[in-house]
Order: sequence, then structure tokens, then C-alpha cells
Amino acid sequence: MRKLLVIAGVTIAVGLYFALDLGRFFSLDTLKSQQAAIEAYRAANPWLAAAIFFAVYVAVTALSLPGAAIMTLAGGAVFGLLWGTVLVSFASSLGATLAFLAARFLLRDWVKARFGPRLAAIDRGVERDGGFYLFTLRLVPAFPFFMINLVMGLTPMRTWTFYWVSQVGMFAGTIVYVNAGTQLAGISSLSGILSPALIGSFALLGIFPLIAKKIVDGVRAKKVYARWTRPAKFDRNIIVIGGGSAGLVTAYIAAAVKAKVTLIEKHKLGGDCLNTGCVPSKALIRSAKFLSHVARAEEFGFRRGASADFQFSEVMERVQRVVKTVEPHDSVERYTGLGVEVIEGSARIVSPWEVEFVRHNGATGKLCTRSIVIAAGARPFVPPIPGIEEVGYLTSDNVWELRELPRRLVVLGGGPIGCELTQAFARFGASLGNTVTQVEMLPRLMIREDPEVSELVAARFRQEGVDVLLNHKAMRFTTENGEKTLIAEHEGREVRIPFDAVLVAVGRVANLKGYGLEEIGVATTRTVDTNEFLQTTYPNIYACGDVAGPYQFTHTAAHQAWYAAVNALFDPFRKFRADYSVIPWATFTEPEVARVGLNETEAREKGIAFEVARYDIDDLDRAIADSEAHGFIKVLTVPGKDRILGVTIVGEHAGDLIAEYVLAMKHGIGLNKILGTIHIYPTLAEANKYVAGVWKKAHAPEGLLHWVARFHAWRRGE
Repeated sequence: MRKLLVIAGVTIAVGLYFALDLGRFFSLDTLKSQQAAIEAYRAANPWLAAAIFFAVYVAVTALSLPGAAIMTLAGGAVFGLLWGTVLVSFASSLGATLAFLAARFLLRDWVKARFGPRLAAIDRGVERDGGFYLFTLRLVPAFPFFMINLVMGLTPMRTWTFYWVSQVGMFAGTIVYVNAGTQLAGISSLSGILSPALIGSFALLGIFPLIAKKIVDGVRAKKVYARWTRPAKFDRNIIVIGGGSAGLVTAYIAAAVKAKVTLIEKHKLGGDCLNTGCVPSKALIRSAKFLSHVARAEEFGFRRGASADFQFSEVMERVQRVVKTVEPHDSVERYTGLGVEVIEGSARIVSPWEVEFVRHNGATGKLCTRSIVIAAGARPFVPPIPGIEEVGYLTSDNVWELRELPRRLVVLGGGPIGCELTQAFARFGASLGNTVTQVEMLPRLMIREDPEVSELVAARFRQEGVDVLLNHKAMRFTTENGEKTLIAEHEGREVRIPFDAVLVAVGRVANLKGYGLEEIGVATTRTVDTNEFLQTTYPNIYACGDVAGPYQFTHTAAHQAWYAAVNALFDPFRKFRADYSVIPWATFTEPEVARVGLNETEAREKGIAFEVARYDIDDLDRAIADSEAHGFIKVLTVPGKDRILGVTIVGEHAGDLIAEYVLAMKHGIGLNKILGTIHIYPTLAEANKYVAGVWKKAHAPEGLLHWVARFHAWRRGE
């Protein structure tokens, strides 16, 4: 209602302005012809004249009406240079601020809902440097001030910042126009007030804040580097510390653009993903899925009693064979062939441009480089629970050393890693009478997903024999009479959970120690602190991947690596802000869960308006044929529009199906175009088209369809 009242008020005021042709009073000829009368009124009523002038000026600027330039001249002509400048300066800033607030009140929520993800980077830039940019725009009269007022109202800039920057920034132009007004008789047109030389001067003045910012950044950088001696020349363009996904991609890009690059890895190339994460876990999950299909043999038309004879040690050997098969993709030989110098050993940063290394054979050396990229990755977090060291524990790093299936396994953690391994081990133990208990301190599994997703996954786990214990906080571990026990707290009471092995999967922590960050003063919190360009405390030292956050996925590590590599190699000539606008991920449980963009939970938390289109996959022909008729696709869109805000897919091959939506969101493709795209029948991908059809049906033009129905009735002669 308040918005409607404001819109009505503004509409009436602007309408009256044009309906009554009030613009005729804001012309140079009118001002000249009425100058004597206005001055006489001002002489007889000085304070009232000033108040009327001030109020009219505020109204004109607040409503973004034409006439501010003429009124500025009038201020000089009637009140003189000093008082004219004072009146115009404060009236223009106040009116501009009112226009700013009106735009924010009326349009900000709509713009945020419509273009929010695309404007996120702009908003961050305004929050950081908005004052500089506004000051620059205010100093250059060539930019329409009313447009600046409206656009800035759509940003998160604080009102006070907008006001005082406008007050200061417009002051120079105000003086020029007010002074011109004191010489009104000699002015023949508004364009004559600003000569090309004066406009050029303003433009140079407008650039000054940006130059000043660069100077300030340079001074800060110089201060950071003050205790170091910069080498006269460098051995390398870039040194990469860490040979996981982020480090490998960084080195690959550097070599591809013919830079001299050295990659240092102290363990194995490929990092966690190849050796202890993505690759081995998916190999284990695939074997476990085969067992689950054997258990479901009757669903596929086979007789009861189907079974699979297996040795867990042989399954784990298959996992290692898969790792060995993929290993050449990330091998020393491959990257050496690409032009990367690979050093197998440990690294230590000893200055912003120098890295010492110790090879595995004991040989040492030091390299000098223009830039350093930290890609040291992360490791499993082991919480300091009393007794955990005494009972021993597994993590996603060493679980692959198992060759005997634990009889009673406890998994701590209900996140993606914990859920994937819980289900896999439960499936192997199902036919052997082994048990898996999953302990999660939060009220549901996979807390980042919507509640209905968590419920589906938990229900499947329980169906497959997993004892899912939610709201259970691990308190301590004990060993009594040779039996290991986890003591957990649940609703104020202690719960005893006996086990033979415990797998800790409660998250990962960045590797921040052991390679010189503390010694040279690189700022860290839970990760290496970086700016939007992935620069650390030292502008020539970058960080990417798990060690930098905010996401800990292999694909985001590779995504960040592009920015780190390009910025490290080409700054200060060109650098790019890391773009996190469209980040997909998947959890490879069954049902598989994949997501990109917002889900309902996040949208509500952020106050973003949305609509939901949902298609249940149990209606899909291919899913029925595959006996995988479960799950759903849920798409969040801008209200009344087909623009996608986020997608959640639960079901078979969700991680593959999500790719169509990742592409759509990245390139601004809406549901209408997905609906108009041919999808092969019968495939699971048809579900993407059907959910677009659900959205289309909900937004059918009922009024138009009513008239179309009458048209067809007329053609039938009815």
C-alpha cells in the first residue's frame, strides 16, 4: 500500500508538471525575462524567497524533472555566488537523496528478484568502492545526475554515503553553474556554459578518485612489501604449491600460455580427488550399487535368491585399479610433457617472490618467481572428542586402506561425504549381517538441502538397514572390556553406541601450516584470506581451491584456478573477479541429489521471492522402465517469469541431469526455451522438459485461452 501511495504521488506530481506545462517556467528565456521581478521579490522577502527556491529545487531534483540546470543559473542570478551556491548545493543533494530513496523503495526489491545473481558482483563492488565511483560520476557533468540518483538507489550503498559524496562531488559543477548565473545576461544557451576545455577539466577531475585509489592501493602494497627486497629478475613466471585439481589446472593454463611454471607437490599429483576422494569413492559406490541391484533382483524380473559372492578386499583392490587407471591424467609425465616443471617434494615460501623446496630424495633448492599460487588443499577435520585417539578412527583419507569390512561401523557426520560412504558400506554389509550407524548432531542429513530432500535420503538409508541417528551429539569414546563405545547425547540423555570402527566425516579443514604462510604474514582465518581476484595479503600471491574456499568441490577448485592463473600472469594489465554465480554440486547417494543455485530454504532465508515448478520422476517413462521411478525435479523461478533461480534434482543420474540447468542459468536461458527443445525419448533427460511444461501450465494465459475457445466454438457454428 505504501508503495502504491508513493507511486501515485509521484505520478500525480509528474503528470501535473507536464499537464500544466510547468516546463515553460524552466527555460533560459523565461528566466531572463522574469529576472528583474524575481530579484525584486527576493529583495522584499529574502527568507521566504530563499525557502521557496530551496523547496522547488528539492522537488524538481527529487522527481527527476527537467529544470535543475535553469534553477542553478537562477540561484546565481537572484542570490549571488555565495548564497546561490549554498542553496543549490544543499537543495540538489537533498533532492538527489530523496530520488535515491524513492528508487530504492519502489524498485530495489523488484530488481533484486529479477536480476539478483547477476548484480551480486556489482553490489559487492559498490559496498567496497561505491563512494569512489559515485564521486567520479558527480564530478563529470556529462553524466545525467537524475540517472545516477536512480541507479544508485538500486545498489546497497548507504544513504548517508550517497548524500555526503553527492554533496562534495557536485560542488565544483554547482559553482560553475551558479557563477554563470551571476552573468546571466551574457548567456545565450545552456550548452555555452560548459566549454570543451571545462568539460575536459571536469573529466580529468572525475578520473582523479580512481587514480587516487590506485595510488592508495600501491602505497598499501608497498607497505606490505616494505620488509622484503624485490629481486631484479625472476626464474619463473609462476610457482604453484599443491598438485590437486586447483594446482594442476593453474599449472596447465600457465604452460598453455607459454609461461615458465613450476608445480610443487609433496604427496601425489591429483590430490585428494584422485587419490582419496572423488575417484575412489565413486568406484566404491559403483560396486555397492551393483550389490543393491542384486538385492533388488525380483524387481527386474529375476527369481528370488539372487546373490553375489564377493570379498571386500577384492572390491577395494578394484577401487585402487580405478585410481591407477585415472592416474596418468594427472601424472608427472603428462604435465612435464605439457611444459610444466614438476617438483615432487615439500615447499616453503620464504619471501613474496621466493620458494624453497626439498625433493623426496633430499635435494634442496630455491626458486624466484613473479607470482605464487597456493593450492594446498584441505584434509579431513577430526573433532577433539575425548577418547577418539585411543579408539582409533578412519577418515576419507585412510578408509581406502581397509581390506576387511567392519562388523559394526559408526559414521560421524551427515554431510555429502558421510552420506555417500554410509550407504556404500551399508550395502556391502547388508548380506553379511554387518551394521552401519550414522550419527548426526543436526536435526537432519544433508542440512544444506531442502528438508524433503533430507527426508528422502534418510528414508532410503533406513530402508537399506542404516540406523540413522539425528540430533545425536558425539560426547566421548570409551573402551570397556575390549569393546569400543561412542557416548552420544540425545534430548538430554546419554546414548551408548557400540562399534568396531568409526569413520569421521564431519567436514574438511584447509591446509594452512607447514609451507610458510605464517612466517611471511599471509592472513588466514579458516582458509587463506583472499579478495575477489583471489589475491592474498601480498598481491602477487594467490590462493585457490579448498585452501581458499568458499566451496570445497573439485570442479570449483578448477574454476577458481583459471582466475588465479590468469590474474597471476597478467596483472596489472588485466585481471578478473572470480565468478561464483552458478555453482552446481551433487551428492552421489541413492537417490542421487544435485543442485545449482538457490533452493527453497536459501531463498526464504535471503528474502528472495520465487515460484516453484515441480515434476515427480515416478511419472517418467524411462524411470519406470528402469525401475528407478523415484525422486523429483524442483525449479525455482522469478515470480511470473521463466528465469531460473535454482534447481534441485533428486533421483537417478541427478548429477548428469543438472548440467542442462547449469548451462541455462549461466547463459540466461529460461524454461520456455527448455520446453521448446527436443529431448530424446525415452530418456531421464525428458524430465527437464516436463518440469518446464509444469511451469508453462501454471502460467497459461487463461484470458486468451477463453477467447480462443470461443473462437473455435464459432468455427464449429455454435
